[in-house]
Amino acid sequence: MPAATTIKGVNTIDMGAPFRWLGRAWGDLKKVPGPALVYGLVLAAAGIAVSTAFVFYNAAFWVLALTCGFVFIAPMLAMGLYEAGRLLEKGEEPTLGQMLFVRQAVRQDVVYLGLALLMIYLLWGRIAQVVYGLSTYSFHETVGAFVNFALFTVDGWTMLVSGTAVGGVIAFFTYCLVVVAAPMLLDTRANVWSAIATSFMAVANNPGPMLLWAFLIVLLLLVSAATAFLALIVIFPWLGLASWRAYRDLVP
Repeated sequence: MPAATTIKGVNTIDMGAPFRWLGRAWGDLKKVPGPALVYGLVLAAAGIAVSTAFVFYNAAFWVLALTCGFVFIAPMLAMGLYEAGRLLEKGEEPTLGQMLFVRQAVRQDVVYLGLALLMIYLLWGRIAQVVYGLSTYSFHETVGAFVNFALFTVDGWTMLVSGTAVGGVIAFFTYCLVVVAAPMLLDTRANVWSAIATSFMAVANNPGPMLLWAFLIVLLLLVSAATAFLALIVIFPWLGLASWRAYRDLVP
């Protein structure tokens, strides 16, 4: 049977909703600390490994570019956490195996959304490279040299401002596209087009709370980056479970 094509309505929420999502998600995290933290550990280990590889091969710029770009693919990496939230809602206790292999996520519509996010991620990488290239004639191989350029030179400030502006626009568009769509696709009755339309509708109908939710997500991911991804062990599963709570509040 083909997936439904009807665009679902969305609920109206208040400014306190994002904080309630985080609070409820923290309670969910305490119910399944083992599987959730292992899930976060895998993501943190991958981030540390990739960043270390770039530093080792004297490509410090790409550590910043790809760390910022993580927000574009994170929603698809959290599918196991959405499944954990769904199972907890039903009164079941999810296992690590259920979180690592989500049967509902192995279908065409999820692949389409994943490919869209991957293309945005690659586009961001290319744009970041162009912004960097237009800001300096030098290639800063070490982390120290790149940090000195970015923080203590006029060209570095220009790079950070322009990169943040362009990246912010792309990131917000991606957020509108996926904030509801990713967890919604665990419902096999929804297709990728209705999920994306519902996601944009959720942001359009609740601009204040959804902007606040976006800010909280960015803030917590910045904390993770500042701790060399170690805080991601806790923050990623916390945000993933909170994103499921957000979806359930927004989509009736």
